[in-house]
Amino acid sequence: MKTTIEISNYPLNTDYIPPIKDFIDRLNLYKNIKVKTNATSTHIVGEFDEVMSILQNEIKTSFEKYGKMIFVMKVLNGELDI
Repeated sequence: MKTTIEISNYPLNTDYIPPIKDFIDRLNLYKNIKVKTNATSTHIVGEFDEVMSILQNEIKTSFEKYGKMIFVMKVLNGELDI
């Protein structure tokens, strides 16, 4: 089953750009998902189980590398043209 996820990352420190950029750069390394970033969020399209597994790993990595941050996600059952 395909899914489309919109995710935003809010690091809780003053130097917030590097953690956001690192998260997006890591997502772009995966070849089986589509990633599109705009000014306020990143959209990810792919197979539901794979996308959720990727996000679980990459969110955990961000927490471990950068400490406290907030991730806000919207999850859609289906594929949007991003």
